[in-house]
Amino acid sequence: MLNATAMSSIFVLDQDQALDFYVGTLGLEVNTDQDLGFMRWLTVNVPGDPGRAILLEKPGPPSMDEATAERVRELLTKGAAGGWLGFNTDDAYRTYEELKAKGVEFTDEPTEQPYGIDFGLRDPFGNAIRIRQLPK
Repeated sequence: MLNATAMSSIFVLDQDQALDFYVGTLGLEVNTDQDLGFMRWLTVNVPGDPGRAILLEKPGPPSMDEATAERVRELLTKGAAGGWLGFNTDDAYRTYEELKAKGVEFTDEPTEQPYGIDFGLRDPFGNAIRIRQLPK
């Protein structure tokens, strides 16, 4: 049966801006950046974990028609497209401060939860991101 998550996808409005945010701000690394002609296949991953890539996908062909893509873009900018990512960190408070210094806008500050410490932010397009520190 299944043994790993290899690829996930979130919608972004501008792949260059997404690359700047996910690589330049969050510190992920480029996995694949290839022009397929009909679309740009742009994936990133946590450094050292290329087996779990995130596709930064622009709404549109080939997966949807233009009318659907426009609706998805509208929902995305409202933070209602349903896309979200979760990352782990060894130190939630330090990560929060580093991202704050880079100008990231947060949805909430680090908070102790039964499952660890976590905080939330949104990417430039409205996708929710949770970062957590697991309990020791």
